Amino acid sequence: MEFKRKDVWGLLLVLFLGQLVAFSMAVSSFASSLIANLGVDAPLTQSFFAYLLLTLVYVPIVLHRRQKLQIAWYWYLALAFIDVQGNYLVVKAYQYSYITSVTLLDCWTVVWVIILTWYVLGTRYSFWQFVGAGTCVAGLALVLLSDAETPQEQDPSKIPLLGDALVIAGTVGFAFSNVGEEYCVKKKDRVEVVAMLGLFGLIVSIVQILIFERKSLETVTWSPTMMSLFAGFAVAIFIFYTITPFVLKMSGATLFNLSLLTSDMWAVAIRVFFYQQQINWLYYLAFTVVAIGLIIYSLNESSSDDETATTTEAVAQYQQLQSEDNSTESGSNSVIQERMHKEELHIC
Repeated sequence: MEFKRKDVWGLLLVLFLGQLVAFSMAVSSFASSLIANLGVDAPLTQSFFAYLLLTLVYVPIVLHRRQKLQIAWYWYLALAFIDVQGNYLVVKAYQYSYITSVTLLDCWTVVWVIILTWYVLGTRYSFWQFVGAGTCVAGLALVLLSDAETPQEQDPSKIPLLGDALVIAGTVGFAFSNVGEEYCVKKKDRVEVVAMLGLFGLIVSIVQILIFERKSLETVTWSPTMMSLFAGFAVAIFIFYTITPFVLKMSGATLFNLSLLTSDMWAVAIRVFFYQQQINWLYYLAFTVVAIGLIIYSLNESSSDDETATTTEAVAQYQQLQSEDNSTESGSNSVIQERMHKEELHIC
């Protein structure tokens, strides 16, 4: 009974953390869309505050340890640079597209991750995982069709297909960043990875703000509402970067991917009830198709992991039996040699 209670509480904790990650994504999406609707175009500045918060929290922890970096600093710089570009493109997309399209098109990251891990990390996928990824792509294609079907009903200031293209380009950066983070977290320290990602992301953001966004910031009216939106975005991204590694470690990618779908439903609620906008019926069909694709992909991912673990265990058992057989044979050989030696002595 105690084990069952622990399992139940552990499952409830994972579900809560997964929904917290999904809610943080929805909050960051809502803040970005509202900032864009208020006429502010400063995606790098939004990311700056998020990286600043990560730096203020995690870098002191790394400094307190007084240890050398486990990974060379220039690899962290490259990882942070890619992550900043991905965030920039996705946040920029809110200037042209709708919150529902941006949040659902984030699933393109799954497709790019499959391609990258296949060629970079040597990961191999099953047939059904490809079926799941292909189903996701079909659902995402419906999102593009939904955005292009009725332009007369759309906001004149929006260019949805341009925003969709920015999101898809941003997911390429997210894929590189996720694969790099996955490799670093599995091989090295998780806190160091998040701290260095925040520090170097902060540096890259400052440099790019001075080059690209200085004029845009001069036109921003820093009212309490605007400051609270930037702060809300930063806190939401901080929560996402902090909790995601724990969710992946405790439950794996299955529950994580399914939890992220909840953020898409939050986006639907925000668009319908806050912005008072109608949603094309194709979006709901696209959401259903993407959900089915993620379920197929995630379930087969977990089954392939189980098969790998079973194979590893079988190999270990075989090696153990083989060593026991070898020890038995060596023991029997020594007994035979001892008997022959005694017989020789007897003959003598």
